Amino acid sequence: MTQPKTLPMNGITPISHLGVIRAVGADAASFLHGQLSNDFVLLKQDQARLAAFCTAKGRMLASFIGFKRSADEIVLICDRSLLAPTLKRLSMFVLRAQCKLSDATSDFALYGLTGTAAAQYLSMDSAPWALKAEGEAHVLALYPAAGNQRALWVAPAGQAPAGELLSEDLWLWSEVQSVVATLSAPVVDAFVPQMLNYESLGGVNFKKGCYPGQEIVARSQFRGTLKRRAYLVHADKALSVGQEVFTAEDLEQATGTVVQAAAAPEGGWAAIVSMQIASSTRDDLFAHAALAEDQSADVAHGVALQVQPLPYELLADI
Repeated sequence: MTQPKTLPMNGITPISHLGVIRAVGADAASFLHGQLSNDFVLLKQDQARLAAFCTAKGRMLASFIGFKRSADEIVLICDRSLLAPTLKRLSMFVLRAQCKLSDATSDFALYGLTGTAAAQYLSMDSAPWALKAEGEAHVLALYPAAGNQRALWVAPAGQAPAGELLSEDLWLWSEVQSVVATLSAPVVDAFVPQMLNYESLGGVNFKKGCYPGQEIVARSQFRGTLKRRAYLVHADKALSVGQEVFTAEDLEQATGTVVQAAAAPEGGWAAIVSMQIASSTRDDLFAHAALAEDQSADVAHGVALQVQPLPYELLADI
C-alpha cells in the first residue's frame, strides 16, 4: 500500500462541530447495544467504539464515537447537525429500559490532539479507539493522519489540555486525511456502514445481536454485494458535503458522493468520497462546482478529483 503524504502537526484544537449525547442508567449499555452497529454490552472502560445508527434498510442516520465514563454512563459523540434528530429518534425506542438520554454538549469540552499533544497522553503504539482516563478527562486514540498521531480529548466543560493551539481548519483537514468519516446532515440516509469503510475501522460487529438494519448490513458483507467504498480524494477547488461525483464517461449517473471535505493547508481541498469501487481507479472523476458563483470551475466537468491512497487496509468481503 502506497503511503500517504505527511505533514507534521503538533498541538490542540477546540472542536465546535461535534456534540455529545449522554446515556445514563443500568440499561444504557444494553439499550445502545440493541440500536447501534457495534457491541456496547462488552464495552470496557479502556476502549471506545465507532458505531453507526441505521434505518431498517441499513442506511446510516448518524455515526458515533462512544465510550463509558462510568459503569452506568456512556457518552456518544456525533456531528452537531444530527444530534437533535438522532436524540429524538433514539428516545423513541427507550420504552421501559432504565436509560435516560440527553443532549450533554454544554457539559463537555472537546479537543483534538495531534502529534506531541497526543503523545503526552498515549503511547506511540496505542491502537485506534484505545481509551485512557486522565483525571476527569478521557483521551481516546484516533486513526492517524498525514503521519501524525491523533486523539480526542473529552472533559468537563471549562477544562483544556496542554499544547499549542492549532486552527480548527487544520483539524478538519486531518479528519478527512484519516478517512474515518463522520456523518452529517447533508448525507443522512445515503450509505450503509461499509460504504464508509466502517467494517474496516472497527465500526461494525458482525457477531452481535440484532439492531436496526443489521440484516442488510450483514448481507452486504457476507454475500459480497458491496459496490461502494470510501476513498480519499484531492481537488484544486472547493468541495462540499453532498456533492455528486461523476466520470467523464457517464455524465448522467453519479458514481459517488462527497461525504466530508476540508481545505488543505498546502492548497486545494481534500475529501472523503463514497463511490463505486470500479470508479476508484479512474482518472476522469469530477464533482460539480461547490459554489454556484465559482465561475472559474469548468461548467461541463466541474472540479477534477484525484484519488489518493487510503491510510489503512480494507477488510475483504467475507
